Amino acid sequence: MRKVSFAEFGGPEVLRLVDAEEPHPGPGRIRVVVKAAGVNPADWRVREGQVLGAHPTRLPSGVGLDAAGIVDEIGAGVEGVAVGDRVFGEGASTYAESAVLSAWARMPEGLSFEEAAGYPSVVETALRILREVGVRPGQTLLVSGASGGVGSAVLQIARERGIAVIGTAGAANQEYLRGLGAVPTTYGEGWVERVRGLGPVHAALDVAGSGVVPALVELTGRPDRVVSIADLGAPDHGVRFSGVAGSMPDALAEAVDLITRGRLHIPVEKSYPLSEAAAAHRDSQAGHARGRRVLIP
Repeated sequence: MRKVSFAEFGGPEVLRLVDAEEPHPGPGRIRVVVKAAGVNPADWRVREGQVLGAHPTRLPSGVGLDAAGIVDEIGAGVEGVAVGDRVFGEGASTYAESAVLSAWARMPEGLSFEEAAGYPSVVETALRILREVGVRPGQTLLVSGASGGVGSAVLQIARERGIAVIGTAGAANQEYLRGLGAVPTTYGEGWVERVRGLGPVHAALDVAGSGVVPALVELTGRPDRVVSIADLGAPDHGVRFSGVAGSMPDALAEAVDLITRGRLHIPVEKSYPLSEAAAAHRDSQAGHARGRRVLIP
């Protein structure tokens, strides 16, 4: 099979499409024929050699956590899934034609493989940071960099829970945020004053970086009311950096419920072939996304 791999840490140019042996699932795992793989910031952070609290990366390494595909092999002890099932979930080295998943769920009816591949890590992250920041129904949450995958999920899940949301994004994405139930405003010069003009902020999430953590602390009044998934320097300001994943099976179950009820939709901004994984990483690092990016084997 073919998969994307890197033999040294560095920029997108270290990614290579290589021939590799097919993986096989161990106990409690399944293998899928990958129809689409999600592109996450964690993927390029690992490629750069950043330490995110996960297991050390051994080189050469595959790339990718999220995938949607068709089950074609089942490991020992696995029940409730059959060869031929359409599933989405999390595994390892998912930028490939076949991948082993450690957590999965059946895809909701009407969801394409491309759409499904964009949900697993995004929904898990959104649920985790909403829990960690401690925002409650009736309060207002500020999401900095809200138009990407995690931001899109946070906005919709928060609104479903009765939390008011302010989202910052570029001028081109203001209507997109409004459509997700947020009060939008642009980032850039004067953004703090613009947010203040929209009312009090009880908690804030930094999902895109850009050095906004000190301003988020200022807006909320307390560092423990801010969580970042994008700024490794956040602890220098007393702010929690959330880099360790929680329960993926629980996140997938909630994703299925929300999608099925029409309460969560994350669009796919662009699809790329495996051979263009480097371009997908460059675009992901550039930001300004509206939804998700995926790779198609």
